[in-house]
Amino acid sequence: MKSFLFVFRNDYDVVPQGTVEERQAMTKRWMDWIGGIAAQGMLVDRGNRLESSGKVVRSKTLVTDGPYTEIKETLGGYTLVKAASLEDAVNLAKGCPILTVGGNVEVREVSVL
Repeated sequence: MKSFLFVFRNDYDVVPQGTVEERQAMTKRWMDWIGGIAAQGMLVDRGNRLESSGKVVRSKTLVTDGPYTEIKETLGGYTLVKAASLEDAVNLAKGCPILTVGGNVEVREVSVL
C-alpha cells in the first residue's frame, strides 16, 4: 500500500455558513466519510482543519504574513490515507463532503525516500 495526502481546498466566499443544524450535518458527513475510510483500514491520519492565518517563510531572513485571503482557493485541511494506487485514492476522495460545497480534493502520493 502507498500513502496519499488529501489536501482540501475551498473558496470561502462561496461556502454558505448555514444554520447550526446545517453545520452539524456537514460535520457528521465529514466524520462518516473519514469513518468509512478508517473502517476499510485505509486511514493513516485523519488530519485536521487548518487555521486561516499563518506565516510564509521565504528565506532565513524573510518571513511574511500569510496565507493570503485574496487568493481564490485556500487550504482548509488535510488527511493521510493509504491505497493500492492513485486511482484507488482518487475513488476515496470522490466521497469527500467538500465536493458538495464547491471545494476540491488534491490527491498526492507521498514519496518515500
